[in-house]
Amino acid sequence: MTVVVGMYQGPEGLGPEPDVGRNLAAIDDAAARAAAGGAQMLVTPELSVTGYDIGPAATELARPRGGEYHAAVGAVARRHGIAIVAGYPEREGDRVFNATTVIAPDGAELAHYRKTHLFGDLDRAVFAPGDELPVQFDLGGLRCGLLICYDVEFPEAVRAHAEAGTDLLLIPTGLMEPFGRIAERLVPVRAFESQLYIAYTNHCGRERTLEYCGLSTAAGPDGEVVARAGRDEELLTFTADAEGLREARIANTYLRDRRADLY
Repeated sequence: MTVVVGMYQGPEGLGPEPDVGRNLAAIDDAAARAAAGGAQMLVTPELSVTGYDIGPAATELARPRGGEYHAAVGAVARRHGIAIVAGYPEREGDRVFNATTVIAPDGAELAHYRKTHLFGDLDRAVFAPGDELPVQFDLGGLRCGLLICYDVEFPEAVRAHAEAGTDLLLIPTGLMEPFGRIAERLVPVRAFESQLYIAYTNHCGRERTLEYCGLSTAAGPDGEVVARAGRDEELLTFTADAEGLREARIANTYLRDRRADLY
């Protein structure tokens, strides 16, 4: 049982104004290249449909779950026969959430997650926090899970996934300077301590007030980095496999040795 994952590190949202059409075209191109390379799933950065650091435009561009953004990304997924993880500002009544949707190759929704840990005024000025964790779905015989950006910096969030049986944790992110150490150091540790694969996919370039780090990282349950981007646009591919999980979980007994009765 394996899942081949494509990770698109792209400069979505760059320019004087958000451009959804340009972003969707970038996702379409990345999906075509990922599928041609044998990937079963493409993971794009945080709020990849609209851009992340877009200020009040996030409210203006917010759309309901299952609406026009789902339809647009679903068309890309069907065209290239690949599952796609893409994010957008989701409107529900008077509230807006920082959301990520997983769309199957047939265009159907596999999972939908709202960012639970909001990062400073950048998030809190626009978004309401999600309240569901963990969110999971199955692909290629592996149990996959979702977090968004800042969520991974809370070990409890990743451990909740481990306890629920997540094998492959997908994390669209908008990591900015000077926090490159999160991708370089923390993400591999999270994968190791919770015994799962992590695909942490970032933006690159500059967007309004932020300079993104790039450094998209895939880490295995043994804590080793299996793929890492530089700071420019890039498409990475790696394989998450059940045998690697089995071997790592035999060698590392963290999950079995926990004293949950004490904490």
